[in-house]
Amino acid sequence: MGALRSPHKTQNLFENSAVSFKVALDMKILDFKSATFWSDMAEACTPAAAAANISEIVGGIVDAVRARKDAALLEFTEKFDGAKLNAASMRVSQAEIKAAAKAVPAADKLAIKRAIECVEFFNKNTKPKAWRKKNPQGAIIGETFYPIERVGLYIPGGQVPLVSTVVMTATLAKIAGCPQICVCTPPSKDGSINAHLLCALSLLKITEIYKAGGAQSIAAMALGTNTIPAADKIFGPGNAFVIEAKRRLFGEVGIDLLPGPSEVLIIADASANASYIAADLLSQAEHGSGKEKIYFVTTSAPLVKKVQAEIEKQSATLARAEKLKKIIAEGCYVVIAPTLDAAAKTANYVAPEHMELHLPLAKAEALAKKITTAGAVLIGEDTPTVLGDFTAGPSHTLPTGRTGRFSSGLQVADFMRRSSYVKYSKQSCKKALPVVEAFARMESLDAHGRSLSIRK
Repeated sequence: MGALRSPHKTQNLFENSAVSFKVALDMKILDFKSATFWSDMAEACTPAAAAANISEIVGGIVDAVRARKDAALLEFTEKFDGAKLNAASMRVSQAEIKAAAKAVPAADKLAIKRAIECVEFFNKNTKPKAWRKKNPQGAIIGETFYPIERVGLYIPGGQVPLVSTVVMTATLAKIAGCPQICVCTPPSKDGSINAHLLCALSLLKITEIYKAGGAQSIAAMALGTNTIPAADKIFGPGNAFVIEAKRRLFGEVGIDLLPGPSEVLIIADASANASYIAADLLSQAEHGSGKEKIYFVTTSAPLVKKVQAEIEKQSATLARAEKLKKIIAEGCYVVIAPTLDAAAKTANYVAPEHMELHLPLAKAEALAKKITTAGAVLIGEDTPTVLGDFTAGPSHTLPTGRTGRFSSGLQVADFMRRSSYVKYSKQSCKKALPVVEAFARMESLDAHGRSLSIRK
């Protein structure tokens, strides 16, 4: 793992434990009791800087799609994905969708169906409902919710087709009742789309699918091209270019979140299973951007050595062993906390995307009540993040980079818009008149006051 940040801050933690200082030297360990702990945490939480030229590149892509529409989109698809398409072949055909559904093994298709069932079960309970009530002046007030007319979903493809993102995004759009749902996903060099992605979309009865990826597809959905009508709001994760395109186009089109690389924070005490913790840390490192953030907060210094040994042991058996170890070395931070309350305080500062509580269940439930910023809280050692990634029910599209301090994970309400409902009668207008006249005087807006007083 990476070099120790400040050896003088952590050496005492291990002097009276079974953990050798050599092991500690291989890890980025922060001491909660250090005078510089919070500034160290701020540095640890700072997202890796994007390449300086990303903004310039994305700006050029967006401008080109804005000006030349399909022509630019097709050029970028050939340049970045190696697929030579034309306007007619850009949209996935019904024959391709049917062939994909047949090609997917029955067991995989069943797994996708089961995941959709769990996501539907959770999210149907979160769908906002219209309401009406009388206010103190006797007027009828309330809220009405409408599905967004046309939404665009970006599904990363290529070497790592995110089938789970179809389930965790498109299912919510269907529950919201969005009349038009279009999907963009990058094609392979032969112009095909991953069969499992198409199968998942067909199970959700989504058929408007385009072979387009990257920043150019975000621009296409935001601005519209000859082939792809503009969407009202865009959803979905992606690489730094995709996120920059979403950031740049926000305002011209609605945007869900600007999620960065995956994050996990694990809180554990001395009772925790080191092999479980190591497996969960490696799991999140596997997302593959190379900029994942991984936090391990524990009240047990000896547990650190056990987890380190398990990471070495388990990573040796994994396909991407060296990449995973590099990600953990560069992006894993261990915090030695004196108490679970201190661990919770640390977690609330980090505001992690996923947070696991590797504690006895009673302790985990109690500590969960003190967590206020995590995107997802996973209770107990038998609830790894992968369950939330694939099947538990809540969407796995969650805030990262400390944005959990002020935002939440994707939900059905994000696919809807809200209008307030207000209905006054002559009688309720009379009750409101003194209030309106007072505010009109205070703000020197006499026309405002007259617009109600004229209704006497």
